[in-house]
Order: sequence, then C-alpha cells, then structure tokens
Amino acid sequence: MTAIVELGDGFKVSALGFGGMSLTDVYGAVTDDDALRTLNHAVDSGVTFIDTANGYGDGRSETTIGKLLKNRRDEVQLATKFGIVKQGGVGQRGVRGDREYIREQVELSLGRLGTDRIDLYYQHRVDPLVPIEETVGAIKELIEEGKVLHIGLSEATGDEIRRASTVHPIAAIQSEWSVVSRDVERFVVPSAKEHGVGFVSYSTLARKWLTGLLDYDELVDGDVRLKISRYTPTNLAYNQPILDEFLRIAGEAGVTGAQLALAWFYNKGRQLGVSAVSIPGSRFPERVTENVGAVEVELSDDQLGRLDALADRVRGHRSAQPQLVSSARE
Repeated sequence: MTAIVELGDGFKVSALGFGGMSLTDVYGAVTDDDALRTLNHAVDSGVTFIDTANGYGDGRSETTIGKLLKNRRDEVQLATKFGIVKQGGVGQRGVRGDREYIREQVELSLGRLGTDRIDLYYQHRVDPLVPIEETVGAIKELIEEGKVLHIGLSEATGDEIRRASTVHPIAAIQSEWSVVSRDVERFVVPSAKEHGVGFVSYSTLARKWLTGLLDYDELVDGDVRLKISRYTPTNLAYNQPILDEFLRIAGEAGVTGAQLALAWFYNKGRQLGVSAVSIPGSRFPERVTENVGAVEVELSDDQLGRLDALADRVRGHRSAQPQLVSSARE
C-alpha cells in the first residue's frame, strides 16, 4: 500500500500514481490485455491514482482504463486531460483551451472511460490564445454539472497558477520534476505552495533514463524520446557520467535507480513543503512493485545534496517542444 496525499481542493490520492501514457505503444509495444493486467496489479498494490489524457494513443489509454473502471471505479481516483492537438507528427502538437473544445473533449473522454465523472480534469498545456481564466471557467461549469470534481493544470507558470486560482481552487499542477529536471522549483513550486495546489510529477524517472536501463538502440519509431534533445545519442553519451554517479548513490542507498529517483522527489517535496505525487508509468507489473517500494525511502542530507547537484550538469532539454512548458514562459 502507498501513503495517501492530499493535493489541493481537498483531493486525496495515493502518493504513487500510475501514468497512463505507458498503456499505449509510445514506449514500446504493449497489448491491451497486458496493459490491463498491469493496471489491475497497480490498484491491487495500493496505487489508486490513475492519470491519463485524451491524446495518449489517440484515446487508447482511456479505453483501456475504462475496462478497469467497469469493476473498480470506486477504488480509484481518475485524472485525464484535454488541450493538446496533434499536428506535424510525433512530438509536434498544437494547443486548444477554448470552451467549445473542452465541452467536446470531456464527452469523448467520459465515453471512452465509461464513467459519469472525472475526478481531476487537467488542461494539458496552456493555450496562448485563450486566457487561463476562461479555460478554468469552462471547467468550472463541468464541475457544476457533476462531470468533473477537481481542476488541474499541466505546465502552467507560477503566474498562471495564481490567475487560475482566482476563478476556482486548483487541485494539482503537473510538470516534469526530477533529479535532472528542476526548473519548476524556481516559480512553479513556490506558487503551488502559496495557493494550496498539489504537485503531480510526470517523468520523475526521466523517461526511464534514471533507471539505468534505457537503451537508445531499442527505441522504436514513434517513441517520443526520439524527438527530445536530452535523448539524442550525443547527449546520452555526454550525460552518461552523471547517470553513473546517480546509480552509485542508488547502490550506496541500497535501492534501484528508479527507487532513488522517486525517493529524491518525495524527499524534495517534503523539504519544500508541497504535497507531491509521482505518476510513473510502466508496461510491467514488476516495475510497479519496484516503484511502490520507493515512497517511504528516506535519504540523508548528504545524499540529497549530491543528487541536487546533478541537474545543472545535464545537457539537453526535457521536452520535444520547449516552448510549451512552463519554464519557457516564466
């Protein structure tokens, strides 16, 4: 079992969540049956927070989760997202945050998920053409209609969190926050803390890199990492000494690379005073079990200090479209 964390707006979830992108072929082929088996194992292990999006696998992730919900809806807290519009191939996206689009997409998501409510509905990326107050106002209407219970934002800036909070309490801000991606600590985390917003981290394992198990030659066409500069062969080679140092610390702590990456995140959240949840995804039940074991790991001040120093040395950006993440607009 994992601990329970209260994010913003009174929304309580398991400290370790499950990221639904891995239920599609984006990180390697997976059958729907195997994906569902892993999902059920996660819930059996106490992972009750499931986080997906309308665009993951063009709705495939939501459809798979819908199979779980048929029998286990009341056992989980369900999050999904709207706002990213495909254009130009893998890793190239547009954004929409207008009321018409939101109302269209919530119905499509509810249909694929086979449920009458979404516990946490995120704006996946902020639309530069639509004031965030208008977007949040449109989701607030869905709350009033009972289709959504809480509002989340993904890759919003500190100021956008503040502005959104004037319209309705925000339960969660989502971004990549990891040992090697700490840009959110400058503005986003302080704003979340100030406005009572919980933090949900995706890619806490740096898209598998921090596990020490990522093999570039095994990446298949369509894998999002092929579009991210941090994962080019040149940058992977440059960053290898950083990974080696990270894995040495994991060995000293008696944990795996995945567990150290998660433990750092939970320890950092406590250190900075923000409610923190991570949502690593996996295609394999044994990886879920491994991740669950990281939630209660305590790191020493020396270990945290050594890990904290790694981010400034990493070469390559964390996103395929840097202009769409919060740090580009702060």
